[in-house]
Amino acid sequence: MTVVGRKHAGGRGVLRVGTSIELFTGTGGLALAMHRAGFRHQLAVEVDRRACATLLANVASDVDAGTLLLQDSNDLWPLVEGDIRKVDFTPLEGKADVVAGGVPCQPWSLGGVHRGFDDSRNMWPELFRCVREVRPRAVIAENVKGLLRPSFRPYYDYILRELAAPFEQRIEGEEWFDHDKRLVKALKTDGVDPTERYDVHFRLVNAADYGVPQQRWRVFVVAFRRDLGLGGWKFPKSTHSESALLHEQMSGEYWADHDIAPRAPGADLTRAGLPPDDGLARWQTLRDAIGDLPEPIGYKVDHPSWLHHVGWPGARIYAGHTPNELDRPAKTVKAGVHGVPGGESVLRKDDGAIRYLTVREVARIMTFPDNWWLAGPRGEQMRQLGNAVPVELGLVMANAVAKALRSTKIVN
Repeated sequence: MTVVGRKHAGGRGVLRVGTSIELFTGTGGLALAMHRAGFRHQLAVEVDRRACATLLANVASDVDAGTLLLQDSNDLWPLVEGDIRKVDFTPLEGKADVVAGGVPCQPWSLGGVHRGFDDSRNMWPELFRCVREVRPRAVIAENVKGLLRPSFRPYYDYILRELAAPFEQRIEGEEWFDHDKRLVKALKTDGVDPTERYDVHFRLVNAADYGVPQQRWRVFVVAFRRDLGLGGWKFPKSTHSESALLHEQMSGEYWADHDIAPRAPGADLTRAGLPPDDGLARWQTLRDAIGDLPEPIGYKVDHPSWLHHVGWPGARIYAGHTPNELDRPAKTVKAGVHGVPGGESVLRKDDGAIRYLTVREVARIMTFPDNWWLAGPRGEQMRQLGNAVPVELGLVMANAVAKALRSTKIVN
């Protein structure tokens, strides 16, 4: 195995703004974003064997969960491989500015079985435990939009309240809705120590609106410890738009950028039907993301110049699906069933032929670096990417939190 990505973990050239703990690290999307925003990882936790192998190849080193040590800023990310429920975070109390993580989405995914709070994979309670034990200044959590489904919304509101008052701990054997009643009452109580309360903000965002070449709707929850006075914090505004893309395609600017002949607009894309120009950058398209990559060679070996750029046979149009179009953002990258995604992984080429996207192309869509090595066979690599936070979307959120924390002038 050739390890190509260890340089991602180094401290050179990164302005350090604070420290962080990464939960449910996966293949490292949000963690890499936090690193790029200037946070020094005190700890990363991940249970999946393949994801751990990916992290160890790129950015991490093993540590024992029972002997957590603070790491120098130039060290590799300290990784605990194992069940988060067995990790004691108390040695890091007061030592981490941010606790961040993409909480496992399977219980809430629209593509799953929707078991939600009854699912053993519901790991929100572990995030709250980490917050209690570490007392970070901020929390960043990401999850699928299925968490906002009407059937889950009461539990989602409960999640927000528990994050706001994490020290109002759930009693063993207590039903969540009974705990929620206590939280509602506790949050109305005056005179509580502000270091034990958090101001919680949440938003449903589309990754395409922040420059990611993919339409990917996700819920972000950001919380600041109340003593910091950041209750008025706002999520970063969108930077990219569909309107801008349509205007550039209609004007010809988009096609000129790619040095290709303009495509005929659809029936609804007349100048009279265009939405107003909003002054934002245009949505990034699949062509923007992968247009410089060569066609994959064969089905067995990497392209000699590109890591994980291997073709895959048998592409077809799935019932109820349409393929990805080059001049739109990609469809949502999904983990699939046992790492085998469906029609969202099919690309329609300029000549009308279809093929599967390669792992490298999907990594581009998820905005991972080109030398980010992924462990396992293709299915495992695709699963890791489908479960990840796009690096560039995570960076937008991480930078916004870093800016807010810098304004308080207290960092670890």
